[in-house]
Amino acid sequence: MKFSANLGFLWPELALPEAIRAAAGAGFDAVECHWPYAHAAEDVASALAETGLIMLGLNTLRGQPGENGLSAIPTRETEARAEIDRAIAYARAIGCGAVHVMAGIAEGPQAEACFLANLAYACAAAPELTILIEPLNRYDAPGYFLSTSDQALALIEQADKPNLKLMFDCYHLQIMEGDLTRRLTRLMPLIGHVQIAAVPDRGPPDHGELDYRHICKLLRDLGWDRPIGAEYKPAGATDDSLGWLPRLQKI
Repeated sequence: MKFSANLGFLWPELALPEAIRAAAGAGFDAVECHWPYAHAAEDVASALAETGLIMLGLNTLRGQPGENGLSAIPTRETEARAEIDRAIAYARAIGCGAVHVMAGIAEGPQAEACFLANLAYACAAAPELTILIEPLNRYDAPGYFLSTSDQALALIEQADKPNLKLMFDCYHLQIMEGDLTRRLTRLMPLIGHVQIAAVPDRGPPDHGELDYRHICKLLRDLGWDRPIGAEYKPAGATDDSLGWLPRLQKI
């Protein structure tokens, strides 16, 4: 299996270009990030070119402190679309293939309509990119608009955009729903990216409730051939947390 280092959590002490180099040195096949905007796109692109890694995805900005995205918040459409535009421009500048549009803290039919309109905007603005939506669990992200895979599936079906896909984060969905084997099998045609971390502590994927040897074998058997995102929080130095990587790469 191939793996992507999520540089939102791995090597957090390093500037993004240096974290990209660290991920290459550790044996990752790709990288991804949360919010790269404090770093010049040309510096990030240079590090990617130097290492031969690709940046799989990045997020739209969260908004003001305490917010968790803007795209499902009625009356914030102008700001939401400005952040979508910013994310798309940055992704294009560094050769990144996907943008995760963050919904925000909201609920109800107006929020759903707002989110669908902003997703349609994102999909039309960047037809060459994958636009991702991700359910987040209610413990880490209380009040977040999108929290289950069934809700995400309904949104994707309503939007009916070929480049709108599900970010299947095993950590979040195990907490909210479980039954990941059946969910991965059923949702595979709609999945644009997969992420892993231990449950419940969000540590390295080598302990806890989920057996990632099983998950990786299942993904392989389902035809998944893209890097899986390692989005976990090391307890100490990132380099000391990577014992799982060569073991799962052999699957």
